[in-house]
Amino acid sequence: MSQSIVALLTLTVLEIVLGIDNVIFISILSNKLPVEQQARARQTGIALAVISRLVLLGVLYFVLSELTAPIIGRFSVRDLILVGGGLFLIGKATYEIHEKLEGAEHGHSTGGGTATFRSVITQVILIDVVFSLDSVITAVGIADELWTMVVAILIAAAIMVFAATAISDFVEQHPTMKILALAFLILIGAILVIEGVNPDLAHELHIKWYAYFAIVFSLVIELINMQLRKASTHPVELRKPRKPE
Repeated sequence: MSQSIVALLTLTVLEIVLGIDNVIFISILSNKLPVEQQARARQTGIALAVISRLVLLGVLYFVLSELTAPIIGRFSVRDLILVGGGLFLIGKATYEIHEKLEGAEHGHSTGGGTATFRSVITQVILIDVVFSLDSVITAVGIADELWTMVVAILIAAAIMVFAATAISDFVEQHPTMKILALAFLILIGAILVIEGVNPDLAHELHIKWYAYFAIVFSLVIELINMQLRKASTHPVELRKPRKPE
């Protein structure tokens, strides 16, 4: 029993860390919607993330060997999902940085937002699958009992729901944090691609832990910078997408 408790605590912490990445992505996307739709988009996105994790957990728990078996050369279904998801994350984050700094035109702005609820949820579903795969494979690798994995995922989900609005507001209010968050997503996307292309090397070099160190270090530096700035200093305003005339 004690071994199960240790596995549960360890897995819960890791699920929370992986969940924060998901929340940041959902927050950035939801902030493109009209204000009255943002909270609903975050709640829907997190709910879909939890559902996808639980469904994928049930599948992987019984057929993990099938998803890790090569189907194209030496690439498995898992590898292809990680590579595809990583490339999507890199491309999407780069596009968002360009939009924030260059104010690129978009013709689908409605109701004061720059995206539709359906388009945001569609993108959330795509990236939820990628984050869920990484999360669930971590769970299966650490814990042996199904109940331990389910409880850890549900605890992490509850924390995601509790923290989503605070994370979203904080990222939205601080331009440098928004750009840093997008840069983190590029870094995470690169990690996913490496894990998909050469999982053994990624595991051997522990690249995920180096990436998390870089993320934490840059966050600490930025928090220190925020404390040192004078209260009268006004942050730069990131551009909103320009509407066609």
